[in-house]
Amino acid sequence: MTAALLFDLDGTLVDSDAGHLAAYRRVFAPHGVALSHADYVTRIMGASNEAVAQAFLSHLPKASQSETLAAKERAYRDNLGALEAIAGAAALLDFADAHALRRAVVTNAPRENAELILTAIGLGDRLPIRVIASELARSKPDPLPYLTALELTGAGAEHSLAFEDSLSGVRSAFAAGLAVVGLTTSLEADRLIEVGASIAVADFTDPRICALIESRMPPR
Repeated sequence: MTAALLFDLDGTLVDSDAGHLAAYRRVFAPHGVALSHADYVTRIMGASNEAVAQAFLSHLPKASQSETLAAKERAYRDNLGALEAIAGAAALLDFADAHALRRAVVTNAPRENAELILTAIGLGDRLPIRVIASELARSKPDPLPYLTALELTGAGAEHSLAFEDSLSGVRSAFAAGLAVVGLTTSLEADRLIEVGASIAVADFTDPRICALIESRMPPR
């Protein structure tokens, strides 16, 4: 059985939360919703658009909810600016190449966002397998997105790792049987570990990551 590295996108491969928060505030304000940073972290970060609509836009008709969230995604893409991958991401993919590890992106973001961001940070060609949770029957925190990634990569959960920055993402990966590395881009390490992360790191340069990968790799 082979092993895989499965990456969330926003907040994990790229620190994009400030851009998302600004876009949400821009489109929520006309509907009387003032979004705090704390609300973004606890109620939006890692959530599906459906969950966001239920939490903040339930006073609007369904069509208006969908239009508002589509406008948010456009606002985010239109104001993307310069983006860089989280430190150490490219080197970790080099490590994956050297050890014949499969890899995939597993995200609640829309496909258009995912493709644009991966290209912007220079990793599009290196992460061709993209599991878009909104295209599945269930999004994170359900394990289905990660189970789908395991199926597409042909990897075993017992040998594979997920990288996540949100509580819903960690819960999704952990429920799929994966070891999880939490990225502390927005949350404290103890919060990520509390919901299932094996370790929590600031970026991909932390040497504990490769040690954890090697401890789970199948024997050759």
